[in-house]
Amino acid sequence: MTGKILVSACLMGHAVRYDGRSKPLAHPAIDRWREEGRLVMICPEMSAGMAVPRPPAEIAGGATGEDVLAGAAKVMEITGGDVTVEFRQAAENALALATETGCRYALLIDGSPSCGSGFIYDGTFSGGRQNGLGVTAALLKQAGIEVYSDREIDRLVERLAAAD
Repeated sequence: MTGKILVSACLMGHAVRYDGRSKPLAHPAIDRWREEGRLVMICPEMSAGMAVPRPPAEIAGGATGEDVLAGAAKVMEITGGDVTVEFRQAAENALALATETGCRYALLIDGSPSCGSGFIYDGTFSGGRQNGLGVTAALLKQAGIEVYSDREIDRLVERLAAAD
């Protein structure tokens, strides 16, 4: 068995999303990985002290998580609050946990300004999507952790089967 998987807590049924809900991912592999002790759960935003529920946040100006990490973009709440510092701290916390627990893979909820890996929202709070990484997903990738979205779980299953 090669490595643990950092997983978004909302995918595991925890009501930690900005709207106070969860987004449980039902898949036979989740149950197997749980039994094998492979899953390490985190909600990056909660780890940085953000409340549940909390105002929706998006990366401003059509930018990406890489831009936030480079100091060239901000994460803004729909209310106008700047939560860039919290999202950077959330990403650092997720990376620290992944490193401490030996996670070589991450399974993260898509669309989130933290965890998005296939798409994120465009910063207009209009539902518009763009390709890109959230802040946590970007930092994990930069550190060499393989990041998969909830829509790519079958790809992760194949990757782990090849690695084992």
